[in-house]
Amino acid sequence: MAASWTFAVARAELSRTTLVEWAVPELSDGETLLRVDRVGLTANNVTYAVLGESMRYWEFFPPGRHGLGGQWGLPPLWGFAEVVGSTVAGVEVGQRVYGYLPPAGHLVVRPSRVDASGFRDASVHRAELPSPYNGYRSTVGDPAYRADQEDLLILFRPLFFTSFMLADQIVDNDCYGATSLVFSSASSKTAYAAAVELRGRGARLVGLTSPGNLAFTRSLGCYDEVLPYDGIAALDPVPTAYLDLSGAPATRAALRRHLGDRLVRDIAVGLTNQIPNADAAGEVFFAPVQMRKRRLDWGRDGLDQRFADAWRRFADVAGEWVDVQLGTGPGALERAWLDVLAGVTPPRAGRVVQF
Repeated sequence: MAASWTFAVARAELSRTTLVEWAVPELSDGETLLRVDRVGLTANNVTYAVLGESMRYWEFFPPGRHGLGGQWGLPPLWGFAEVVGSTVAGVEVGQRVYGYLPPAGHLVVRPSRVDASGFRDASVHRAELPSPYNGYRSTVGDPAYRADQEDLLILFRPLFFTSFMLADQIVDNDCYGATSLVFSSASSKTAYAAAVELRGRGARLVGLTSPGNLAFTRSLGCYDEVLPYDGIAALDPVPTAYLDLSGAPATRAALRRHLGDRLVRDIAVGLTNQIPNADAAGEVFFAPVQMRKRRLDWGRDGLDQRFADAWRRFADVAGEWVDVQLGTGPGALERAWLDVLAGVTPPRAGRVVQF
């Protein structure tokens, strides 16, 4: 058995971490071994941990398989892995894939629906979990993949998928009758990627951010206006849809006081801190729901192509908006986790870890 490592966090105290070694089991028929190669760490990964129980994110990578007790959790990451062992026809050693990965050196998967685009993990414990997280895309034949943009894909692709689907749902619903779309946490990657997709498509885009991020957010050029959180009173009292990516109760309360019945939609999109915002919002946006609708409307290939086209438009500008900070090894992963969790990572910084 080969030795590997795992990084885990205490479910009840996300700043408490551990690094452990474990033995990679021998492969059984129908299994493939992935070596985790390169991953990113963003506020999105903290969201997975914050919502680990309620949204079942802890269940993707059970700690018991890594020799850890149930008090520990493996926050899911996005990135690239290499096939280093396989008993499955069509999944070859050396194949490079992009997908949902544990904070560990290796992952055993059970590929199904294998084709030129990749495969899905059909492991029993993942059967009832949200299916979009179970796909592994081969870099060969992926219309969104470029070798020189791997770090952008690592940092932005899962966020951009949410942004792309959010923008699509808003346009699909004629902006809910709103003439203004207000984003909290406007300096976040998910927010400004959605703004790029929505710009010029029917509504005025307003970003709310902290005073320290005003200059950066304005420099992006994707919002029509950027205000600090204490500047909400300057918003025009027009029909407004609020896209809440911060989860800050004070921001929602201030918007409701100022806009009253002009606040026509209040949508919780995610978290960039640890204050759950779903209960207070009028509704919750969950990207896989809109994805399922569009797969029916457009088919899988049609959705993939529209995503790839949107990604290329975004990647052309996003490279100027992020400074990749590359770390090496499990220790760098732990440091990146603690920094992102504490909210001390500047908006221009993108944390990538190579193993």
